[in-house]
Amino acid sequence: MFARVNQVTRHLSRPTLRTGGQLLTSRSTMAAPGGKKQIHTAGIIIIGDEVLGGKTVDTNSAWFAKYCFSMGINLKRVEVIADDEAEIIEATRRMSNNYDFVVTSGGIGPTHDDITYQSIARAFNLPLVLHEKSLERMKRISKPRPGQEAFSWDVDSPARRAKMRMIELPYDKEVPDEDQVIFTSEELWVPVSCVNSNVHILPGIPRLFEAMLTGLKPRILPRLVDPEGKGVHRIIFSTPLPESEVAEYLTQLSAKVADKGVKVGSYPRWGKSHNSVTLVGKDREYMESLVDEVAKGVKGRRVQKEGEDDDDGSDKDA
Repeated sequence: MFARVNQVTRHLSRPTLRTGGQLLTSRSTMAAPGGKKQIHTAGIIIIGDEVLGGKTVDTNSAWFAKYCFSMGINLKRVEVIADDEAEIIEATRRMSNNYDFVVTSGGIGPTHDDITYQSIARAFNLPLVLHEKSLERMKRISKPRPGQEAFSWDVDSPARRAKMRMIELPYDKEVPDEDQVIFTSEELWVPVSCVNSNVHILPGIPRLFEAMLTGLKPRILPRLVDPEGKGVHRIIFSTPLPESEVAEYLTQLSAKVADKGVKVGSYPRWGKSHNSVTLVGKDREYMESLVDEVAKGVKGRRVQKEGEDDDDGSDKDA
């Protein structure tokens, strides 16, 4: 009997996600102070045909990578997908299951191809709900654009319907409103819509994307392994040697520092006079103790940024 009870207990304690009838084993469930799950890993989904078609250059994933690095969050995956419902459903379900902190960028505007909200709602079996608080903020904060001088919130029109489409959010009535519709700035009406506790839906406009994630940071920090958000440290070395000359040393160094959580990287800089070697990790004191050894091993020196000691532009092999 006790064995049966233990089996049932283990089954009920195994966290799952709702994904259209499928049960998926969840990511780590270790709780941070306040009952929220700790954030160790992250993923970002860039949504937009214009990115895949080369019309727009994605800068949000690079900015998000720096954001995660600065707080010590391990960014595990960056994906770019089309404005396609099936693609959005599959990617958000999978990434929500695999990573603690998931961000989407793009596809929440007023036009027909902005389908992120409806697709993510369908991914997690949620209704789309006109969020009244967001509507109030939109009315108060947003300003008519050129050509919309005659626009009225009191008169039904295609423009009014298009605007209101941007605040029809995936909504779970069992979750507190403040945990799924998050306003990150008094100056913005656009909310961060949070679905399934870890999928954060953001606009693709870089200025808004960056401002909203910056505003979200106070909610993220308490859920980190290091709640002070000291992040990860990177030490860069410049070497005049080609990678083939330092490969054996770096292999030995990597094995030596692995148990300290330090990663060794090597980056050829085509057409430049120096290549780069990096140490990345959280144990700054230990990493600093390696500086002289690594500089000697690669016959180079520590630098603050790549390229600061380039001179003749000679190529180094990869």
